[in-house]
Amino acid sequence: MARPKHKLTNAELKAKAPGKYSDGGGLWFHKRKDGGAQWVLRYTSFGRRHEMGLGSYPSVTLKTARQEAEKWQAVVRDGKDAIRERERQRRDAERNLHILRDIALDAFESRKAELKGDGKAGRWFSPLELHVLPKLGKMPVAQIDQRDIRDTLAPIWHEKADTARKALNRLSICMRHAAALGLDVDLQAVEKAKALLGQQRHQPQHIPSMPWQEVPAFYQSLTGGTVAELALRLLILTAGTRSKPIRFAHLDQIDGDVWTVPGPLMKNRKGREVDFRVPLSSEALAVIEQAKPFARDGFLFPGVRKGVISDMTLSNFMKRQGSPYRPHGFRASFRTWCDEAANAKFEVAQAAIAHVTDSAVVRTYRQTDFLEQRRALMERWASHLTSQPRLLEFPANA
Repeated sequence: MARPKHKLTNAELKAKAPGKYSDGGGLWFHKRKDGGAQWVLRYTSFGRRHEMGLGSYPSVTLKTARQEAEKWQAVVRDGKDAIRERERQRRDAERNLHILRDIALDAFESRKAELKGDGKAGRWFSPLELHVLPKLGKMPVAQIDQRDIRDTLAPIWHEKADTARKALNRLSICMRHAAALGLDVDLQAVEKAKALLGQQRHQPQHIPSMPWQEVPAFYQSLTGGTVAELALRLLILTAGTRSKPIRFAHLDQIDGDVWTVPGPLMKNRKGREVDFRVPLSSEALAVIEQAKPFARDGFLFPGVRKGVISDMTLSNFMKRQGSPYRPHGFRASFRTWCDEAANAKFEVAQAAIAHVTDSAVVRTYRQTDFLEQRRALMERWASHLTSQPRLLEFPANA
């Protein structure tokens, strides 16, 4: 004969004296001496008796306790231990509640070794920090779908196209990172969001570069002898050097007519920090001599109060001169001069601007940075810069 169920009523629960009372079906009501009470489910699994707490009364009502008891008894009838199954479900739920911000920070931490300077500049993380995490950061990563991503990036998809693409790329990395952690995420959500966002209208603007024929006139106009002008002259003379190595140029890096730029200052991918040797022309060495009196703590181009000049110092100087061009563009000016006027070998010209052109296998066997050939090329470039210049004219709307 089956044991009767639902022995208890709501009316008598509060009046019960301390003790344990069966409601049937393995559900028990335990009234404590302090007046508190809780629900307990008794069941037998694999020949062993277990007691499973179902919550306190009255937070868990009689009706809810009966529903929970029936649910877990069904689990026992399926041959599973109810307590272990509940713990498994709880772990799965907690695992899938990881929010995007935590995943993004963990993904960033895992990739620091690949990033320049361990990502301290923040350029890898900033697209997420500024445009994704404010809206999706507190959302469980398992719940993020293509519509959430589309709605988040739509405001900048056309107006800030490059930033939006970077944010989408970083988000894709975060989703793959979450999947690697064992989280249940939609790995296609980013691609589907991209399809929903559509083609971007914005066309990327390349950094304007000064025609190589006009560079001598500009170079020869830098006669003020200020730190900014000297730094700009050295940047132009060394052609392949970006503004950061110039700003952080240190006397200890210079040995004779070779300036060795430390790997962390170079723009490298996949965490490769390789020192770059720069042959210094006679003109470049003369500029360095002029800069030495300004040196502070060994840095050739110190800032006004501390550190070195900022990354905008050189650009702002050119703006004040009315120039539509920017310092980074002198790399293109030099590279075009190599092709049109110097007839330089392709590999040597590329090496001069620190561009990698060969595969990793070829680079392994080609153990040269063309230093001697670049030394001759840089002397020719310096001669061009100090030759009779063409009249320098900037556009009227610059």
